[in-house]
Amino acid sequence: MSMSDRGLPLIVDQHAVLEALPYLDVRNVLARMFRALGSDMAVQPEQTLTPFPQGAGDFITYLGVMADAKVFGAKLSPYIVTQAKPVITAWTALMSMETGQPLMWCDSGLLTVERTAGATALAVEQLASGTATRLAIIGSGAVGQAHLRHLAPVRPWESIRIFSPELASDTAKCAQLAALDHRVAICDGIQECVAAADVVALCTSSGTPVLHESMLDKPALITSISTNVASAHEVPPAWLAGMDVYCDYRDTTPSSAGEMKLAAEHHGWRAESIVGDLAELMCGKAAKPSYRKHAFFRSIGLGLEDVAIAYELFTYLNKRARA
Repeated sequence: MSMSDRGLPLIVDQHAVLEALPYLDVRNVLARMFRALGSDMAVQPEQTLTPFPQGAGDFITYLGVMADAKVFGAKLSPYIVTQAKPVITAWTALMSMETGQPLMWCDSGLLTVERTAGATALAVEQLASGTATRLAIIGSGAVGQAHLRHLAPVRPWESIRIFSPELASDTAKCAQLAALDHRVAICDGIQECVAAADVVALCTSSGTPVLHESMLDKPALITSISTNVASAHEVPPAWLAGMDVYCDYRDTTPSSAGEMKLAAEHHGWRAESIVGDLAELMCGKAAKPSYRKHAFFRSIGLGLEDVAIAYELFTYLNKRARA
């Protein structure tokens, strides 16, 4: 199988993605992608949200172009309203810049989780203090577990504390988390989890702050991800004015991230005060946190991340078929 084969595009379902995941080098893929973005060898447009008629839901389009790999693509992630739980899926179309033909159409659910955690790991690698030894993770779902896997090797953590309300009654999940790393300790409350933490990874689906005043007793790096809730924000928007703020991409994140929009609207914060983004950090163009105050890294998820990991999947499947 090759890019010119008549069998293209590949149709890759969730089962095939799951089998391939252990063989994908997510961290290095994202590192190369962000360096390309910082060197004008990649293009990241803003994500767009398109509503369905009559309140039936919507879909978000994540776009990206990677010149070095000669590919471009789009991830489509619908939110479909039903009488029960809403339907949320994600599929990525990968296409060739050379032929204009489709290469692959793949289920992106699992890939989105991995690239989200991988981007946070890159940020922690770049931004956490060199003396950081205490990691706190808030959230124990698929995204929280992926963050644990990706963050565990970033620093020589002495402790990894995890809190999620559901863990109090889920001994099986507690055992599952403990099996991922011997340093894991399950906490009874969020205050206990974040006490003396050097890095706090927020991995929740909350639309409102999960951190509050006096929870953090020293300057820390706080990382936060996106969720489907409108204007979701895991930290109080008022905090941004007193933080060293970073993001995945400064040209697109401030217009989508809930706490950034609210901080600009109500608290006098300006996007121009962002210290750096991942593209700048990976190219050595941004200052590191002072740690005289908290540092905050916000990711919304980029189409380029989706294109990059889809291309890594395509390359792996291509090589496997040739073997």
